Amino acid sequence: MSDTLATPAGVLRRSALALTLLALLVAGVLVSAVTGQLDISAGEVWGSILDRLGFSTALAPEEDVVDATLWVVRFPRIAMAIAVGASLAVGGALMQAVFGNPLAEPGVVGVSSGAALGASIAIVFGIQFAGGGVAALAFVGGLLATLLVYAVARAGGRTEVVTLLLTGIAINAFAQAGLAFVLFLADTASREQIVFWQLGSLAGSLWSEVVVVAPLLLVGMVAAVVLSRQLDVLALGERNARHLGVDVEALRIVVIVLVALLTAAAVAFAGIIAFVGLVVPHIIRMVLGPAHRGLLWASAVGGATLLLWADLLTRTLVDGSDLPIGMLTALVGGPFFFGLLYQQRRKSGGWM
Repeated sequence: MSDTLATPAGVLRRSALALTLLALLVAGVLVSAVTGQLDISAGEVWGSILDRLGFSTALAPEEDVVDATLWVVRFPRIAMAIAVGASLAVGGALMQAVFGNPLAEPGVVGVSSGAALGASIAIVFGIQFAGGGVAALAFVGGLLATLLVYAVARAGGRTEVVTLLLTGIAINAFAQAGLAFVLFLADTASREQIVFWQLGSLAGSLWSEVVVVAPLLLVGMVAAVVLSRQLDVLALGERNARHLGVDVEALRIVVIVLVALLTAAAVAFAGIIAFVGLVVPHIIRMVLGPAHRGLLWASAVGGATLLLWADLLTRTLVDGSDLPIGMLTALVGGPFFFGLLYQQRRKSGGWM
């Protein structure tokens, strides 16, 4: 699988994709930083960054409100969009690898809903674990949902499409019922936070939240890259993987924990944002092929880029309003999912 990318055409394709994604990401950061109710120029953005790095320039903002707007409001939101988008995309790539199915995605199969249910329970009942109760219970909820999907959807060494989707529907329904019950028990402030989880939003992101999500993303990303070669072998089939020395069940359990970790990191502070983990890895795979090392890195950058630009749209589509980002990703990802589902059905000759 890696030989294809080693050819001149493969290297060119990989380089073009990397440059395109990085250019879009940098452009997204800059446009997001200058866009808002307060007019800030690109020069002031760079001047403020250089000033924080200890380099005084004439570009530095003259007004304190400009500097405060960048570092208190816009930069944390940009950093959160990058971290959450990368987490969801890598989680989706890992889930597709472990299930061997391009339809697998944390939001579609209910993992995001399970994580959101755990987070909402922590909010309402004030559960804390060293100050991280929301993230901890989001992880537990996502992990339980992923394990349930794995246990039900896997049969005879393969994943049935219908079973995967029905399991996701069941988990989403259960999680929504749980969220409704917790919502009933919640006070006004907690109820508003739970509604936020159901819609998905990056508004009000804080540096204190970024420093929780970013390390979880880093740990999950490093572990995923370490496992990438084993995932390549697993793609050849379980029997071949076992013959080549891969402990398939142990690999799947580790990957499931990583998916729960990455999903919890995203859901704990941004709410339910669907289809990022479905769309990004699938498009990247069509360009790069199935080799997981390149797929994971490109998915991380692609997910960060997609969510950054999506968040920019939520702030600018309607004047004076901040649209839920989960609504926007669902509007884009829904038709893509239908097309992928139809393609999968035609390829397999049925629904199994």
